[in-house]
Amino acid sequence: MNGNNNTPKISIKDVLAKKHAGGELSKDEIAAIVEGTYKETMDPSQIDKHSKGGVSDRVSLPLAPALAACGYKQPVATRYALCCSVDKHSKGGVSDKVSLTLAPALAACGYKVPMISGVALGHTGGTLDKLEAIPGFTIALDHAQMVNSLQNVGCFIASQTKDICPADKVLYNIRDMTSTVKENGLIASSIVSKKAAENLKALILDVKIGSGAFMETMENARSLAQTMVNCSTGLGIHTRALITDMDTPIGNMIGNTLEVAEAIQCLKGQGPKDLTDLVVALGGNLLEAGQFKDISDVDEGSRLIRQSLQDGSALKKFQEMLQAQNVSTEHAQKLCDPEGDVWSVLERSASQSEIFSSKTGYVQSIAAMPVALTVLKLGGGRERKGEPINHRVGVELLVDVGDFVKEGQAWARIHHDSSSIAPEITKNLNSALVISENPIPTRQTRVREVVKPSIQ
Repeated sequence: MNGNNNTPKISIKDVLAKKHAGGELSKDEIAAIVEGTYKETMDPSQIDKHSKGGVSDRVSLPLAPALAACGYKQPVATRYALCCSVDKHSKGGVSDKVSLTLAPALAACGYKVPMISGVALGHTGGTLDKLEAIPGFTIALDHAQMVNSLQNVGCFIASQTKDICPADKVLYNIRDMTSTVKENGLIASSIVSKKAAENLKALILDVKIGSGAFMETMENARSLAQTMVNCSTGLGIHTRALITDMDTPIGNMIGNTLEVAEAIQCLKGQGPKDLTDLVVALGGNLLEAGQFKDISDVDEGSRLIRQSLQDGSALKKFQEMLQAQNVSTEHAQKLCDPEGDVWSVLERSASQSEIFSSKTGYVQSIAAMPVALTVLKLGGGRERKGEPINHRVGVELLVDVGDFVKEGQAWARIHHDSSSIAPEITKNLNSALVISENPIPTRQTRVREVVKPSIQ
């Protein structure tokens, strides 16, 4: 962080005492805590006291820029931030491959997408893990490579570098140790600080709700969404949040390589309706929020995103992004050939086993959590940081909510590398399927609510 030699030194002890007494911290006091975190002049117990007191909007607003300011800001900002730099962030989920489709779609519409993403932990999949299922794909880009991708392609999806919000990494690890990870103000500050480091004009947030999400109630989801939107808006980023349903997996493929294949199908204009509609909704709301001169409303933004998926321009941008991030030209062309077979490049699992319905009736629901845990137990996720994962394994859903199925009909296919599947894995997956005797109406949209800023 850049300090001012004329600024009186702030006592961390006094700041923490003030916070413990219920006082609201000033912008400079919050910056002092961030600097103490980054420079390791505060120990975890001190930061724990600051975190457990709760973080209100008045604190999270200055906390995010303080976190962002302690590190590097992408140089692309000087050229694009005031015109067309945009991004999206999702709060976890099952089979969420939206970023793989939305980033190139936005680039095809002329926007710049400097997407910093993460890896899987627990039941939620990670965008970077999905991309690493593509042979040769490099997630670690230096500053020059990021700028080159934005200038020549229009988008990249990469891992966070050590220079972007370094204090946030330290703070997150301490929050993890002190069980304050789920505090809304800290979640908002952490997410928004990294987006602020991207120098965005507009940001769309996807806050999941349901059995497969971290937020299981509308009240909690709405509270987190509002905090993040207000925090981001306070930094001058035009921001919206969509609260979206996560009771069932997105699309039909769950697992890293499988999800890449499905994302590419979506880019070819042939993806599952719920995935395509979610990409379009997020993109349309993002462009409307950005107040871009050519976007009159959400419908116009949505039309542009959908058109890019249908006319091949988003697919072309995806191919360019692959090549810019070290995928061979041959592989990128095969993956993005409208008539090609992605499995000529992507690696399949050694075996596939079908799972059969024990009842006749209509599919009432396919619970996201048992499906996600099945993939995790197959080795397709990680329960602890740093664990290796098997990109090939996963679950393929053969039916949708509302479909009629007969007893003995295959409703799912497990992709695995073992010679057999443990009975508990099959039992767990079967628990996801709920059959009703009565017809079930098809879901029209995953979007439950749109959250706009409550501050100016």
